[in-house]
Amino acid sequence: QVPDDDVRAEDREKARLQKEKQRTLTDVLAQASQHWRKQLKGNARAVAYLKGRGLTGEIAARFALGYAPDNWRGLASAFPRYDDPLLVEAGLVISHEAEPGQAESEAKRYDRFRDRIMFPIRTPQGDIIGFGGRVLDKGEPKYLNSPETPVFIKGRELYGLFEGRQALRSKGYAIVTEGYMDVVALAQWGFGNAVATLGTACTPEHVQKLLRFTDQIVFSF
Repeated sequence: QVPDDDVRAEDREKARLQKEKQRTLTDVLAQASQHWRKQLKGNARAVAYLKGRGLTGEIAARFALGYAPDNWRGLASAFPRYDDPLLVEAGLVISHEAEPGQAESEAKRYDRFRDRIMFPIRTPQGDIIGFGGRVLDKGEPKYLNSPETPVFIKGRELYGLFEGRQALRSKGYAIVTEGYMDVVALAQWGFGNAVATLGTACTPEHVQKLLRFTDQIVFSF
C-alpha cells in the first residue's frame, strides 16, 4: 500500500518556491560563467598562466574555466541590470548599502571576483552553484570562494564531482585532494576521478556524497 502524502499544502508550496528560487540563482551563476569563459579566450595573460601550469585548452573547456578581468564592475556587461539583487544573493557582487541620507544609487557595488581564474563549482547534475577564483600573480587570498548562498554550502559540495562521474565509475575509486588546480591537473594526466574539498575539512557529508559514486576513497592531501 502506497502511504498517504501527509505533507501540508503550505509546506509543498514552500518547497516549490524554494526550488524555483534555486533555479533562478543557478541560471544567474551560469550566465556569469559563460561571460567569464569568453573573457578567458580574449585574455592572453590568463591563457598563458594556464598553459604555464601545463593545462590544455581541452581540459580548460571540460572544467568550464574562465577569467574575471581586473575590473570593479566587469559583470555589468554580462547582465542587463547590475543593481539586480540576485547578483548579490548569488555571491557575484558585493554591495555596501547607501549611507543614511544618500540616494540608493550611491550604494557601493562591485564584483567579488577580479583578476582571477574562475573555476565553476557544479552539482553532480551539472548546475553551477558557486565559484572558486585563483589569483594569477602573487596576492591574497590565493583562492577566493563564493560565499554560502541558498544554493551553495561548502561543507556539502565537492569540486570536480560532475566532471569526474564517469571516471569514478570506470576507475572504481575517488581521489580526494585539496584544491581546484589539483583536480584539473590530475584530470589532465588521466586521473579524472579526483575531487577536492572547497577549502574546508572533509566532512561526513562529503564522504556520504562520494559513497554514492564509489566505495573506495583515497585521500591525497
